[in-house]
Amino acid sequence: MKKILLIGKLNTVVNETNQFLSQYFHVQLCSENAGVLEGMLKIVNPDLVLISLIGAYDIDTSIFFLLSDQYAQIPVLTIGTKEESGKFFKYYEGAQFENLIRPVENTMIMEAVCRRLGLEEEKVEQEAQKGSKGSAKKRILVVDDNGTALRTMKAMLEDNYEVAIAISGAQAMTSIGKKRPDLILLDYEMPVCDGKMTLEMIRADQDLTNIPVVFLTAVNDRANIEAVLKLKPAGYFLKPPVKDRLLQEIEKILQEH
Repeated sequence: MKKILLIGKLNTVVNETNQFLSQYFHVQLCSENAGVLEGMLKIVNPDLVLISLIGAYDIDTSIFFLLSDQYAQIPVLTIGTKEESGKFFKYYEGAQFENLIRPVENTMIMEAVCRRLGLEEEKVEQEAQKGSKGSAKKRILVVDDNGTALRTMKAMLEDNYEVAIAISGAQAMTSIGKKRPDLILLDYEMPVCDGKMTLEMIRADQDLTNIPVVFLTAVNDRANIEAVLKLKPAGYFLKPPVKDRLLQEIEKILQEH
C-alpha cells in the first residue's frame, strides 16, 4: 500500500481528507513544521506528500525548500483556496509540485493522488474493497484536543485497526453519526466539552450505549482516577499509554463486547 504524508493543521477538513484517503492508502499525519517534517520523512519514507494550506499565514515556508532540495523525487500535492495557494506558488519547483484549488471533492483528490503516483484509480479502489472484505478491521475513534497526541495514537493503532480521529466532543459525535466505531478512546481532560460530558452524550443515545469507551487521562492522582472510574468506562489509561499494553487491553475489551 502506497504511503502518503498528510501535512496541515488538525481540523475538520484535514480529518475528513485523512479518513477518505485512509481507505486506499497508508496515511500519516504531520504538522506543518519543517523540523517535525524532516523527521517524519525519514521515518515514513512516503510515496507522496499532501499539504493542506488552510491557515496559510502560519505555514513554515521552509518545508517547500526541504522538499524540493532533499526530496525532489517525492511528488507533492497542495490543496488550498486561490488566495492561500497564491502565497506559495513562488516556492514550487517544477513538476514536483501540483496544486488543487479548494473547494475540491474527495474524488478529485483521489484522481490527482493516483495520477501523481502512476496508479489506476479503478484498480486502487478494487484492491481497497478486497482488503476491507478480507480483513474487516475494527474501527476505533480517538478523541483528543491535542493534535500531537492524536497523531501518536493513530500511528500506534493503524496497523491493527481502522482509526478515526476527532479533536472535540462535538466532532466525535459527528464522526460517530457518520460511521459507528467499535471502541472509543476518549481524552478525559478537554476544554468546553470534556470527556465526562462527551461520554454522557454517547450514553444518552440508546443505539450507542454498548460502544465501549476507554478514558485517557494525563492526571495521575487518586481523586482524578476515582472520578474517572465512577463513570464506569470500559477502561482507562494514563497518558502517554504504552503501545503494547494499550493494544492488549483494546483487544481484550473488543472480545468482551
